[in-house]
Amino acid sequence: QVELVESGGGLVQAGGSLRLSCAASGSTFSINLMGWYRQAPGKQRELVASIISGGSTNYADSVKGRFTISRDNAKNTVVLQMNSLKPEDTAVYYCNVRGGRGLVLSSWGQGTQVTVSS
Repeated sequence: QVELVESGGGLVQAGGSLRLSCAASGSTFSINLMGWYRQAPGKQRELVASIISGGSTNYADSVKGRFTISRDNAKNTVVLQMNSLKPEDTAVYYCNVRGGRGLVLSSWGQGTQVTVSS
């Protein structure tokens, strides 16, 4: 089991930036994919960005060119740099990880609130 600790959420004005961090501990050697997800009120949770071993990344179309996902040198922390934020980015942001073949390693945590004002 992997434990995840998130930080970095807050309130910003449109056009501003936030940096979300998620530190993983426990069985980190099993991690293949690290990703950020978000859920807005009344909507389903969606993938925002993900990164796998080797550095390949995927982004939701709505955030391409504005958000950047990365992993630190220890490969146990995933960072989401969020620039040019829009009100529609407002949501609770969650990080999660998967092992090989989509193996579930961690349950969903409480997330961190991101609010973007117009």
